[in-house]
Amino acid sequence: MSRMNSSFRRMLGRTCQCAMICLWGWCVSASQLRAEEPTLPSLTVKRCSDFQINGRGDADNWNNTSWVDLNLRPPANHDYSARFKILYSATGIYILFDGTDETLTATMQEDFLDLWNEDVYEFFLWPDEQDTIYFEYEISPLGYELPILIPNLGGRFLGWRPWHYEGDRKIQKKVSATGGSTESLAKVSGWRAEIYLPYETLKPLRNVPPEPDTRWRANFYRVDYDAHKVSSWDWARTGPSFHEFKKFGTLVFE
Repeated sequence: MSRMNSSFRRMLGRTCQCAMICLWGWCVSASQLRAEEPTLPSLTVKRCSDFQINGRGDADNWNNTSWVDLNLRPPANHDYSARFKILYSATGIYILFDGTDETLTATMQEDFLDLWNEDVYEFFLWPDEQDTIYFEYEISPLGYELPILIPNLGGRFLGWRPWHYEGDRKIQKKVSATGGSTESLAKVSGWRAEIYLPYETLKPLRNVPPEPDTRWRANFYRVDYDAHKVSSWDWARTGPSFHEFKKFGTLVFE
């Protein structure tokens, strides 16, 4: 009996030791995973007076803020650059995109189409975290746009088009190209998009317009389809879907 008890104690000791090693290994792995998770970016948005956009982004107001680089998402098929600037005024949000390119892979000739299937710049604005509703905007190198409101309910989402999209509610947008023209499949060295988003467009979202120290969640993207290969960029790193809104970065209005 004592030999059996001794054997049992040794077996129990080995079992507990193995369990402790496994538990320690799981903790290390979990810690490593947490360490590898990217920090959500934050950006201070400077205030400006209202100005006219032209697609070139050469207004003096833009000199008062810095470029923010977008990050190439794996797998990467194009070694292009992508960046943006953002300002806000008493009436709306100004956003300027810029990126290098070789071909304007864009053929769609109408607003509100599936622009994300060709070259495009995108931004998502989530003004109030109480509501899982955010604004998505896409613009093509040809100047066509897709402005939609996204209710995202438990991962189920679909875009809704703005109503009475005219007058003070109408978004202003301009595009330009360097090394070529803003024509379908034109050879270029890069292209820009400049957007003015009136707060009127975002009604009735809460936390709009922003005041000093207001915080919005947001993300900025680019997609390129040169040579039938896809590359994409983001500001705040998301997974496969651009609609992982809980991973968006934060805009802090100055």
